[in-house]
Amino acid sequence: GIARFIVGLAKKVLIANTVAATADQLFGLPLAQLDAGRAWLGVTCYTLQIYFDFSGYSDMAIGLGRLFGFRFPENFSWPYAADSVQRFWRRWHMSLSAWFRDYVYVPLGGSRRSPLRTYVNLVAVFFLCGLWHGESCTFVVWGLFHGLFLVLERLGLATFIDRLPRPLRHTYVMLVVMVGWVFFRADSFSHAVGWLAALAGAGGAAPAPLSISWYLTPELMLALIAGCVGSAPIVPAINSWLTSPSDRPNRLREAAALAALAVLFAVSVVQVAAGTYNPFIYFRF
Repeated sequence: GIARFIVGLAKKVLIANTVAATADQLFGLPLAQLDAGRAWLGVTCYTLQIYFDFSGYSDMAIGLGRLFGFRFPENFSWPYAADSVQRFWRRWHMSLSAWFRDYVYVPLGGSRRSPLRTYVNLVAVFFLCGLWHGESCTFVVWGLFHGLFLVLERLGLATFIDRLPRPLRHTYVMLVVMVGWVFFRADSFSHAVGWLAALAGAGGAAPAPLSISWYLTPELMLALIAGCVGSAPIVPAINSWLTSPSDRPNRLREAAALAALAVLFAVSVVQVAAGTYNPFIYFRF
């Protein structure tokens, strides 16, 4: 439980908080000053922020629960490593997805009726999922956007996507997810549309007061690299490769793992004590 809590705390304060500051600065720029570089950096930072923020305090809750003898269900299973939108939603916020499946999708008929009714049920579920996050139209559009791609994948897009090489399938999912996050983060629908235009290279031409290199501090670069590595099952794969079921307990490896946890905890506590920027995205929901 302690180990799980420390990992969640490190996710939150070392990665999520670091990229959050840059995401907030860039999403706060006037659209006239937003070019493609700033737009892509901003949505990349927010993509990592929302995952490490939410999965971080999910880990902290799971760890605290385990300390008291409770075993809470997992809430994330490497969603950014998914190769379809359907698989993304089987891995993202799994507790909410399971609730909507059991109490909305299945009672509506699920996929047991006609294909058209199945598509209507999917769109209805994601409309409600967007509305659950807030009454803003941007949340509703975000939900409908994901519902649309789930319907398209059932109509045959998934068959086409599955034939592509895995890197292209992953690129497709991340593009869909990141475009969706623009609606989720934007202050208004018009703000989201302007941001998407900037992503496509049609942003405003007004000069920005700060160059993009100003945002790319060593701290942010380190957080971006750690975020990209930490959002994929790379570390578990390496650990699985280094160990086998027949291995005896390796005291050196155990000592190294404890030392790494101690360092993460110490650095996280220092970061919390030194900074005042510590927002939780999902506290509003």
